Amino acid sequence: MNVFDHNRVILCHFDTYSAASLFARYGTSVMTPSPLPEGASPVPAPSEITEKHDPEKVMEALIEKYDFDPAELKIAEGFQEWMGSESGPIRIHLAKFTTFDPPREEIEATGGIMKPISELRGTPMIELNLLRAAFNLVMSGG
Repeated sequence: MNVFDHNRVILCHFDTYSAASLFARYGTSVMTPSPLPEGASPVPAPSEITEKHDPEKVMEALIEKYDFDPAELKIAEGFQEWMGSESGPIRIHLAKFTTFDPPREEIEATGGIMKPISELRGTPMIELNLLRAAFNLVMSGG
């Protein structure tokens, strides 16, 4: 089982000094490692969350796939977003880089670019709504 069949990740960096928030964008999507499937839509969290949606397993797979330093990335625990798809629920995770400077080179090495939310026009509306929730959580200290 590929953990990313049932999970996607939004990568961000928050500068506590300037309050600048940046998000990784891949093409027109902010979902890592791939965009949401066609027809995905918001759904409530399932009543039973199984091992296939485990944040730790998702982080392990993300770190392995992109060779990120595990000491520089953490899951934002307060982010609880779910999408429904033909293949079942997809959990959206928010992972924050804890580095002092944004990880621009690391993201570019994976085919992405770091951008502030104000420069993410062209991102699908469903993802912009997820970004708004992520931005609100990060700005509130979550």
